[in-house]
Amino acid sequence: MIACIKELMHHETAGDPMTGLKWTHRTMAKIAGQLQALGIKVSDRTVAKLLKQMDYSLRVNHKKLSRVCPEDRDAQFACIAELRERCAAEGLPLISVDTKKKELVGPFKNAGATWERQPVLVNDHDFRSQAEGIAIPYGVYDLQANLGTVFVGTSYDTPEFAVDSIEKWWRYEGQRRYGQAEQIAILADCGGSNGPNCRAWKYGLHRKLCERHGLNVTVAHYPSGASKWNPIEHRLFSEISKNWAGRPLDSYETILHYILSTRTTTGLCLRAHLVRKQYEKGIKIPKSLMSVLPLKKGAELPKWNYTISPS
Repeated sequence: MIACIKELMHHETAGDPMTGLKWTHRTMAKIAGQLQALGIKVSDRTVAKLLKQMDYSLRVNHKKLSRVCPEDRDAQFACIAELRERCAAEGLPLISVDTKKKELVGPFKNAGATWERQPVLVNDHDFRSQAEGIAIPYGVYDLQANLGTVFVGTSYDTPEFAVDSIEKWWRYEGQRRYGQAEQIAILADCGGSNGPNCRAWKYGLHRKLCERHGLNVTVAHYPSGASKWNPIEHRLFSEISKNWAGRPLDSYETILHYILSTRTTTGLCLRAHLVRKQYEKGIKIPKSLMSVLPLKKGAELPKWNYTISPS
């Protein structure tokens, strides 16, 4: 029977040259039907078992092909690596920041599966109008301490919200952890509320971190199309997603609970705060304010690297 399956799937097989795993686009029912046409009585479940014996495996699409490759991509990664090494050697605070995927709050389907006696019933459609609200998780991940804090916003993902989250992290945790540090380094993506071309982001950092706390803020942005390399993505956000997989995020309390209960074997611990403040979109910072901002561009790749200082 295995020989017959191999013959049927001779031109319908794909595989991994490194692991030897193979997969096919044909469904079990179609393969079983073709075998039955040859006089072999077999069910689709038996076909699935036989395929597993033949090293076939179910596969999903993997988002690994990047269509965007900036000219200075490798050079920027080298700059970021140098910044990380310097902060580690000097004991300076280094944080990775980003906004996690927005979530509808309510009885909506959440990807994943859980061990339950009965399935949890959720809405048949994900309508925004039926949600209690929207959750916007902005994360701050401390690379040196392997600790994270997530500020769950309820209005909009704006530069002001991003800066407020970082400033609160510094007041709540950073100051206690790093004592009298006068400098902080931030790793951020190349777009969104903390993008390198966002005036409100830079102006907010100066006003709320530099002026208020006397900090020199060094920012390094990952190149376009390289956000998956930002440490917060694979060290913090992925762990939260695994922790609440398959569980409806039916309230803000539920969201905070799953963030707070996220742990890893490497010692990652998280804190969570709900931010009820209503942020406004579209706030513009005039050129006159930006022209006097004490911002020093980096010697290498100044479009992605800069330091903002107190006036």
